[in-house]
Amino acid sequence: MKHRLERVNELLKRELGELLSREVSFEAALVTVQQVDITPDLKHAHVFISVIGSDEQARAAMAKLHDSRKNLQHLLSKRVVLKYTPHLHFKLDESIERGTRVINILSQIEIPPDEPLPDEPSPDTDAK
Repeated sequence: MKHRLERVNELLKRELGELLSREVSFEAALVTVQQVDITPDLKHAHVFISVIGSDEQARAAMAKLHDSRKNLQHLLSKRVVLKYTPHLHFKLDESIERGTRVINILSQIEIPPDEPLPDEPSPDTDAK
């Protein structure tokens, strides 16, 4: 059963990604479906969306997705045949943004050159 849910998640992710690019226009530079988690009863799907753009653009994109939910569910029901058409729950996925912020912070930190610890032999002495 678990493998079936994984396949359904991937199918929904792919189909929703295509529907979003074709049916909904966003102000943000990039709006993508990062992950879909469907409940075991196939009645609810949590759709994690990443938005590249300002916070205002992210809020506007999420509002537009919530407004388009019924239409997207209807279009999805025509493309994916399941016992139930899942109720879509859109959630903002900020993991990419957090990762980028961490990388930027790490790149700003000045790391001193490697110095051997006091109890380690230095690389230029021959250990015999």
